[in-house]
Amino acid sequence: MARKQRTPRWLEAARRRGPEDVQASGRSDWLARALGKAGVMPRAQAEAAIREGRVTLDGRVEQEPFAPVRPGMEVRVDGRVRHLEAPVLALMFHKPAGLVVHGSDAEGVGTVFECLRERLTQPLRDYEWLAVGRLDRDTTGLLLFTNDERLVQHGTSPERHLPKRYVAGVVGPPPEDALRRLREGLMLEDGPTRPAGARLRAPDVVELTLTEGRNHQVKRMLAAVGHPVRTLHREAVGGVTLDVPEGAWRVLTDEEVSQGLSFSVS
Repeated sequence: MARKQRTPRWLEAARRRGPEDVQASGRSDWLARALGKAGVMPRAQAEAAIREGRVTLDGRVEQEPFAPVRPGMEVRVDGRVRHLEAPVLALMFHKPAGLVVHGSDAEGVGTVFECLRERLTQPLRDYEWLAVGRLDRDTTGLLLFTNDERLVQHGTSPERHLPKRYVAGVVGPPPEDALRRLREGLMLEDGPTRPAGARLRAPDVVELTLTEGRNHQVKRMLAAVGHPVRTLHREAVGGVTLDVPEGAWRVLTDEEVSQGLSFSVS
């Protein structure tokens, strides 16, 4: 017997608000997400505030974090009007080794979100920051964050072919034939790879530029040509190059977002 598909919580909330709101929900956002995107408070705090009855929509207490909120609605938190017009923000973070790009870390080392948030200035701590893609626990380097889901989708979409440049310390010096195979594309267990940029920076250091983002792809490609990865570092995404020390961050300029990442904020 086929399992009945569960109705999304946001749609359940929209249905409770009536036909007019359901019709408008395609142009709306979830209340908790909208508060996090606009820098009012991070999403987890927003969900708690909503359930505690501290948030009103057009004068009515709203206790459903997934309730739709539309442009023009008056939103108050603890009686204070909060505007939800959200600029698209993005920042780079130099990820150290050991941190995971997950919401929690069972091993207790910590997550990139925890590490980043404790370093941010106070106004930026109130935003909900989303990682644009992932890096393995032992991989260092450039990790992008944004408050806008559209930029996450843009940066991780397989159709965009946004180039990502890595520097890998490998076992043994790869010969030219191995580099040629990487440049032409090779067969992995999940299918052929797209051609990659590949060159040596040192006898056992390979610069590899990919235009796709499969799980552990750099490690699998280099292992497939006989040179397993010892260390891995990402130094660029699109036209944005990492330029801050390990553990540091900075906000990207509008030009870096629009030109470096080829993302339109309109």
